[in-house]
Amino acid sequence: MSNITSAKELFDEYIPQALATHPGRAREVDAIFCFKIRGEGGGNWTVDLTTDPPQCIASDTGNSQCSIEVSANDFKTMLDDGEAGMQLYFEGRLQIGGDPMLATRLPTFFSAIRAPASEENE
Repeated sequence: MSNITSAKELFDEYIPQALATHPGRAREVDAIFCFKIRGEGGGNWTVDLTTDPPQCIASDTGNSQCSIEVSANDFKTMLDDGEAGMQLYFEGRLQIGGDPMLATRLPTFFSAIRAPASEENE
C-alpha cells in the first residue's frame, strides 16, 4: 500500500473498492473499527466488517468496538511497515480505545484487502 498518499485516499477510495472485491475475507475480521487520523489528509472513518457487505463510512458513527487514533504521518508509517503499529503504541503515538484485542485483527484486515481479486473464494 506504499502507493497510497493519504489516509483520506485509503479510506475514501482504496478500502471501499477492496471491501467490494473481498467482502468475505473482510467479514472474517468481524469487528467495527473507527479510525481517527489527525493532520493533513486525515479524518474519521468507521470500517464496519460485521455487515453484509462490509462498509467504510466517512465519519465516526459512534458504534465502533475499537478505535484507533494516530497522526497522518504515523498512519502512513504503519501502512508502509506492518510492524510499526506496536512500536507507535508503546511510544504513545497510537491510541487504542474500546476493545484493544480487536486491534490485533487489523493485520488480518489489511492482509485481506491487499489480496488479489483472483484469491477471493466467495
